[in-house]
Amino acid sequence: NKINTPVLVLTALGSVKDRIEGLNQGADDYLVKPFSFGELLARTRALLRRNQPEKETRLTFNGLHVDLVTHEVRRGDTLIELSAKEYALLEFFIYNTNRALNRITISEHVWHYNFDRGTNFIDVYVNRLRKKIDEGYDKKFIKTVRGYGYMFKYDKYDVS
Repeated sequence: NKINTPVLVLTALGSVKDRIEGLNQGADDYLVKPFSFGELLARTRALLRRNQPEKETRLTFNGLHVDLVTHEVRRGDTLIELSAKEYALLEFFIYNTNRALNRITISEHVWHYNFDRGTNFIDVYVNRLRKKIDEGYDKKFIKTVRGYGYMFKYDKYDVS
């Protein structure tokens, strides 16, 4: 695996020869002391921007298509209308594919507050989402983990 970590050399060696040598040895940038803290931060941000991997904007799971930019969800050619919270729940499930998630974790990440054990709103939303993306299809994505919570199950080898 290739390491993509950016390297910024901070040094007192500031001759042109030293800078050329540092860059030729693999540094991505070279900053000579003394330097301003603001310049260090600006160079660090620039290096991090350059090394951002391209983010996937469309995800596909056995005929379920999720556009992370437009929030459009389709199952095959059928557009699925989701509320903002249903979409947030689906997105959280997707980013945690094949992981069992309990109601507390779901509540904290999707609703951003502590789960009240006396309410069933998580179950209500999961059931709404399940009806919209799973009902009428052989391949079911949302599984109940008995006594624990839920899981978005996707077998990467099961391609459709």
